[in-house]
Amino acid sequence: MDKTVSVVLMTYAERDSIREVIENFEATGVVDEVLVVNNNAQEGTREEVEKTEARQVFETSQGYGHAIRRGLRESTGDLVVLAEPDGTFLPSDIIKLLAFSDECEIVLGTRTTREMIWEGANMDWFLRWGNWAVAKFVEVSFNTSHLSDIGCTYRLLSREVADRFADEMKVGGSHAGPEMLMLTIRSGISFVEVPVNYLPRVGTSSVTGNRMTAFFLGLTMIRLILGYRFGRRPRT
Repeated sequence: MDKTVSVVLMTYAERDSIREVIENFEATGVVDEVLVVNNNAQEGTREEVEKTEARQVFETSQGYGHAIRRGLRESTGDLVVLAEPDGTFLPSDIIKLLAFSDECEIVLGTRTTREMIWEGANMDWFLRWGNWAVAKFVEVSFNTSHLSDIGCTYRLLSREVADRFADEMKVGGSHAGPEMLMLTIRSGISFVEVPVNYLPRVGTSSVTGNRMTAFFLGLTMIRLILGYRFGRRPRT
């Protein structure tokens, strides 16, 4: 492939898994750079990253959206892949994302394909159908291409889109992923969704580890989507 690939990992509570995730992405043979955005991560995370070849930057503004923007700005690849360092995604699935990178500027993963949800993964009926329902709401509301997972963070962006999102994103919290989708749809950026494997998480998520927290996050996502649907953007 004639394009360079950066993998960006945003970390907060993934000390026990991040080193292996970095090494497995590097082992794919298609990744030119692994960039870790340390977002006030738990003690010991910095040292685990320093045992690898990954480059580490520190984002002190707390929140997933802040970490994403920093990663988009700091990454150097022609293609930028966002992923989680918690062990829930297979680094080898990056090949699926790259396969569509010539046709579309954004390639989104989806975790809702039943056959690719591993036993023990945090994708029970509540999360699976909740992510599917909100994604379908977006698909119908904006008449988009097929969508089946509003919350999957495994995705690929072209360099041009990565730079654009770094400037345009406003959300600092956990609903930054849907904001990226709204910017994609509003701007007419080409995208496609592909199934990815979803594995059990190492440790406990600060967001989806609690059903009530996940429920209120879903409501926040819906409010964001309705804002774009009716012409209101989130404030900085």
